[in-house]
Amino acid sequence: MNNYVLIFIIVIYLSVLFYIAFLAEKKRKTKWVNNPYVYTLSLAVYCTAWTYYGSVGIAANSGINFLPIYLGPIIAAPLWIVVLRKVIRISKQHKISSIADFISLRYGNSRVLGALVTLICLFGTIPYISLQLKAVSETFEIMSDKTSYISSVIIDDSTFYVALILAIFAAFFGTQNTDASEKHKGIIVSVAFESVLKLVFFLVVGSYITFYLFDGTTDIYSKMVVTQNFKQLSTLGGVESGFNWFFMIALSFMVIFLLPRQFQVSVLENTREKHLKKAIWLFPLYLLLFNIFVIFIAWAGKLTFGSTQNAEYYTLLLPLKNGNSFLATLVFLGGFSAVISMVIVSTLALSTMVSNNLIIPYGFLDKFIKNQPERNSKYIKNIRRISIFIIIISAYFFYVSFSKELSLYSIGLISFVIISQLGPSFFIGLYWNRGSSKAAIIGMVVGFCITIYTLVLPFTLQAYTGTDDFIQYGLNGISALKPYALFGIDFLSPPAHAFFWSMTFNILSYLTFSLVSKGNYRERNYAEMFVDSRNFLTLQDSALVWKGEAYVADIKSVLVRFLGENRATRALNIFFRKYKLPPDTQLADARLINFSEKLLTGSIGSASAKILISSVVKEEQISLVEVLRILEESKENIVSNKVLLEKSNELTQLSAKLKDVNQELITKDKQKDEFLDTVAHELKTPITGIRAATELLMDEDDDMPKEMKAQFLKNILQDSDRLGRLINNILDFEKLETGRLNLDLTYNDIQKTIVKAISSISQIAAKKEVQIINKNLNTFKTNYDEDRILQVLTNLLSNAIKFCEPKKGKIVVDYRLGSEFIEISIIDNGKGIPEEDQDYIFDKFYQSQHQNTIKPQGSGLGLAITKQIVEKHNGKIWAKKGVKKGATLVFTIPFK
Repeated sequence: MNNYVLIFIIVIYLSVLFYIAFLAEKKRKTKWVNNPYVYTLSLAVYCTAWTYYGSVGIAANSGINFLPIYLGPIIAAPLWIVVLRKVIRISKQHKISSIADFISLRYGNSRVLGALVTLICLFGTIPYISLQLKAVSETFEIMSDKTSYISSVIIDDSTFYVALILAIFAAFFGTQNTDASEKHKGIIVSVAFESVLKLVFFLVVGSYITFYLFDGTTDIYSKMVVTQNFKQLSTLGGVESGFNWFFMIALSFMVIFLLPRQFQVSVLENTREKHLKKAIWLFPLYLLLFNIFVIFIAWAGKLTFGSTQNAEYYTLLLPLKNGNSFLATLVFLGGFSAVISMVIVSTLALSTMVSNNLIIPYGFLDKFIKNQPERNSKYIKNIRRISIFIIIISAYFFYVSFSKELSLYSIGLISFVIISQLGPSFFIGLYWNRGSSKAAIIGMVVGFCITIYTLVLPFTLQAYTGTDDFIQYGLNGISALKPYALFGIDFLSPPAHAFFWSMTFNILSYLTFSLVSKGNYRERNYAEMFVDSRNFLTLQDSALVWKGEAYVADIKSVLVRFLGENRATRALNIFFRKYKLPPDTQLADARLINFSEKLLTGSIGSASAKILISSVVKEEQISLVEVLRILEESKENIVSNKVLLEKSNELTQLSAKLKDVNQELITKDKQKDEFLDTVAHELKTPITGIRAATELLMDEDDDMPKEMKAQFLKNILQDSDRLGRLINNILDFEKLETGRLNLDLTYNDIQKTIVKAISSISQIAAKKEVQIINKNLNTFKTNYDEDRILQVLTNLLSNAIKFCEPKKGKIVVDYRLGSEFIEISIIDNGKGIPEEDQDYIFDKFYQSQHQNTIKPQGSGLGLAITKQIVEKHNGKIWAKKGVKKGATLVFTIPFK
């Protein structure tokens, strides 16, 4: 393919990425930017050019030994819900902006430790970036059919211009804010987009090679199995290989947490902790999909090219050999995507670390104190931009110096082993509060020096001297100091060997010096805050132990230098409102000190923030015993606060219950008044009728016909009966309420009782033309008070008749036997009972809010009396729920 065509494709692709990043920044609050899928895909920045090309190379030459680098992250992923969640919470609480800030803060905001972590990350990441540039250069040469050409002049090297473009991209989207703890939505969405492309393109080329160039996996396997070294490529190879696998899995397990780019995307760019729930299974699935075709591509390449071509680029060489330049271009873009995402995120993370942990605290801090906020903001951004360019240029020169000597796989493992030296201070420090900054520094320095001696120095000397004497004979000819066989251990691969010895001495140094030398009070304070983060998270700014003299005005002047007048004032006002302090507060306490350091941490790093705030306050030294006492009191306060919160919740619930009971009493009282009004009205109506009829009959001069006099006498009799029934109801209710009503239990036939009840109200039903059906005609005898159960049935039937439509009404009386109860039901097709009334219709004084304007006749005592009678028989009564039409009232009578 022509060089210019390829360059044009690269420019177009980078333009698309610029547009996606720009769009994401513009819509940074939308759901398509903030979701668990974008977060998980951004974690795939782990899959670099090493994954895209290097894994195939190692699979072709060493078989399945490419797998441990992916098994470590897969094993680590389920632990993210515990470990990574804790790291994310601490980072958000303290506005952490890098892994250097995180480790530095854990050990009391140690400036030296922050600088050391930054230097280790630089040494570990710059070779890794050079790996990416090497991949771009070599794949560009393959695509442009210039595999024999290696540029000797920078101005003639396309890789240099690619590196320059990547630096511009990272500088533009990575340094828009001075606060490095702010989210970089544009970069993260573009990385997620690239993660999709590189996976899809890799799966496409894998499918093409496996199922188009060959006849599936079985075909490749059957052809490969007859080759000479097949057994070596498909087995572990004994105990030695087992140890290599173990150490490589442990190495990759650690670096998935520690790589600056992984810490950036997994911790600093996390918007919601719940996204981890999706990531713990989706990220391992992504890695699995990426590695499905690796071994088959490697074997296909070996079968096609033998040992004549660089195995790392079989994904490009196989399509090109078969004339498929379009697919080769897709593969090139997939690999280029892997390069871009890694370089941009890594340089972004490193530039923040360099500015916050090296340049600002060791050179520019005094200058920043004197400058205006706008100038400080400009300086910080420029420092990070220059850092990005310096890092990428340094990686470019590393690539130029060592491009021939090392494979992609080797460079990647060197970076991993160097970065892993942060592991003991990071992991142990999260769960052990005795770890000190001195121990962390010594452990890292020892581990780093051993890594340099056993891994970096051998290939460097070989590259510059052209001999391997140092590897063969060791330092000064001492065989025990051979870099690849230190103290006689010669069965491990160089990376596994270096990792084993460096990690052993790193951990031993860390543990020994942590036990021998205690950290100062500030270290122990932060140690407690990290280790017991769940409890101290509730204390927030109060978690910092501090004694001394400080003034709000002095602290504000420092904040203004970096945040500006408006932002600093707004932040302090929020603080005062949060802790209910007066706005004119003069003296600052530990909470404001901690709050101010957090505000500055994102812009200048935790170590520099501590130095700046310390410059305007007079801090008193606190003994370690006093710190522990204060921390213990804080923990006790946390427990007390939890107990108080629980009690408060209990009181709130009790208050709500009392409120409900009070409302119920008010409602009952209101219903009682309405009931008394109804009773008075019901009593008054027949009395008025009797009085009027009597007066008419007593009129001597009245020539009233006999028929009319007979009718008046009949009315008097009916009103008297009605009055008697009402009085009896009231008396019955009063007896039932007070428990003075005695039941006359006799052995009766329930069927006969039902017949009597139907007969007693048959005239009322006939008058309204309502049909009553006695469904179960079987006889069953049991003990009950027949008069009272007859009263229950009569009340229920009368109630059903009231609410049935004339001529259309239908009532069914039925009963059935249970194991201990006889269940009697009255079913009607009337207007039914409103759902909200069903639980209350048997309550005394209750009247439905859904009655007609003209209330049905009666005092409303019928159902209340009915309930009392049934319960007196040790039975239950209820209205059946879920009835679509009409109502079904059911009551039970126990039997033996």
